[in-house]
Amino acid sequence: MISTPERATTLQARRLGIDTRQEPIIYLRADSPVCRSEGFSALSRVLVHTEHNKIIATLNIVTGEMLRRGQIGFSESAWHRLHLNTDDHVWLSHPRPVQSLSHVRSKVYGHQLNKQQFQEIINDIVDGRYADVHIAAFITACGDDKLNDTEITALTQAMIDSGSRIDWEQPLVIDKHCVGGLPGNRTTPIVVSILAASGLTMPKTSSRAITSPAGTADTMETMTDVSLTLEQMKQVVKQEGACLAWGGSVRLSPSDDILIQVERALDIDSEGQLIASVLSKKIAAGATHVLIDIPVGPTAKVRSQEAADKLANSFMTVSERLGIKVQILYTDGSQPVGNGIGPTLEAKDVMAVLQNDTDAPQDLKQRVLTMAGAMLEMSGTVTAGTGIEKATTILETGLAWKKFAAICNAQGGMKQPGEASYLFKHMAEEKGYVSSIDNRLLAQVAKLAGAPMDLTAGVEIHAKLGQLVHPQDPLFTIHAESSGELNYAVDFLESHPEIICLTTEVSDT
Repeated sequence: MISTPERATTLQARRLGIDTRQEPIIYLRADSPVCRSEGFSALSRVLVHTEHNKIIATLNIVTGEMLRRGQIGFSESAWHRLHLNTDDHVWLSHPRPVQSLSHVRSKVYGHQLNKQQFQEIINDIVDGRYADVHIAAFITACGDDKLNDTEITALTQAMIDSGSRIDWEQPLVIDKHCVGGLPGNRTTPIVVSILAASGLTMPKTSSRAITSPAGTADTMETMTDVSLTLEQMKQVVKQEGACLAWGGSVRLSPSDDILIQVERALDIDSEGQLIASVLSKKIAAGATHVLIDIPVGPTAKVRSQEAADKLANSFMTVSERLGIKVQILYTDGSQPVGNGIGPTLEAKDVMAVLQNDTDAPQDLKQRVLTMAGAMLEMSGTVTAGTGIEKATTILETGLAWKKFAAICNAQGGMKQPGEASYLFKHMAEEKGYVSSIDNRLLAQVAKLAGAPMDLTAGVEIHAKLGQLVHPQDPLFTIHAESSGELNYAVDFLESHPEIICLTTEVSDT
C-alpha cells in the first residue's frame, strides 16, 4: 500500500491514449483546483500516487472539454507504469528534489564526475525521476569527448549496477558489437549462427536503432520474436547455445535503453556513452570476450584511422579496468554493406547469405567470415590463421543456416520479412564509374522513407564503388510503406545529388 499525502484532493484516472514514448505525462484542466492549491503549472514535475504505485510525471495543462472536473488524464506510458484502471483514485504531490541534477549541472560546466555521482544520476534515470529534458542535458554534457576514460569506466559500472546481470557459469562467453555508422552492416545474426554452430556460447542482446535506419534487434524482429524475458533468453541459450534478443526486454543495463530513446531524438551518439552503452550491455549479459568492429571511412561514424585508434584505445582501457577481454577489428567503412538498408531489406540479405544463395551480397559474406574467423581464433577453439577457413566451412555446408533457424524457432518461430507498398528507383543520368557513396546521406534517405519504425522501409542498393553504370541504370531503390514518406525521401534525394557520385575514371576502390 502506498501512503498518500494528507488532505490531498482525489482525482479520477482517465486514459487518453496519447503516445509520449518513454516519458510519463499527466494532464489536468487549466481550472483544476489542484493546480492552484499545489502551485502546479505546465511542465511541473509531479509525484503521482495510487493506492499501490507511484511515479514522477510531467504535467501538461489542457483547455476545453477533454477532461471533466475532477479527472486527471494519463499518457500511455504513465498509465502502464501505474497499472491503472479507468476511474481509479489518484493523488498528486510535490516530489522531493532530484539531488543528482546538481551533478549534471556540474558536468555541463566541464567538471569531472566520480563513480558515486554517475551512480546517483543513473539510479535516478532508471527510477523515472528524470524528464526527457534532464536526460537530454546529461547526454549533451557528456558528448563531444567530454568524458575521459576514468569517467567512462565509472559510467559503465553505474549502468551495469542499475539492472540485472547474468552469470552463465562458463569460462568463455563470446560477443561482438559494431560501433555503427555503416548502413546495411548486419553481420551479427550470421556471425552468431556460425559461432553457435561451432559450439561456442553467444547470448546476443542487441539494441534497436539509435541514429541508424536499423539495429540488429529491428532486423531480427522481422524474422522472429526478440522481446524475450530473462528466463526465455536463458532457455534459448541453454537449448541452442545462442540467442538474438532485444536487450531492452531483459533489463540488462536498463538505463541504456532510456538514454537511447533520447539520443535517437537528439541524433547524438557520443563516443564516451557509446563505449559505456556497449560494454555495460556486454558485461551485464555475461560476456567474457568481445570483438569490437570499427568501420572507418569518410562518411562512416569513425572517419579517420586516428579517430579509430583513439576510440579503440578507450575501449581497451575501459574493458581492462572492468575485467572483460576486448579485441578490436578495423573494417572498411567507405560504403554500405550488402544490398539493403532498413530492417526487412537487411533481413533478406542475412537470409541470402545464410542460405548460400548465388545472388547473396558477397561483401556482407566476406565481412562475416572475417569477423567469425577472428572470434573463433579469439576463443582459442581454432589455431591462429585458420579461423576464416573454419567459419567458411560452417557457413557453406549449411550448418549456420540450420542453427539460425533453430534459434528463431526457439524464440517463438521464424517468419518471413514483408514487402513495402511504394517504390522509387533512382537512375543514373550518365555513364560513369561509382566514385563515392555518402553513407550518412543514404541512411537519411532510408530514415525519411520510414525506417526503422516502418519495418519494410529503406533503401535497396544496386551500385557499388568502382562499378560502371550507364544512363538509366538503377543506382538504388527507395522502399516505403506510405506515399507521403516516399515523397519525403525522394524530395531529400533530389536536393542531395551527391549521395552517389560518378566519374569517368576507374575508381581505385
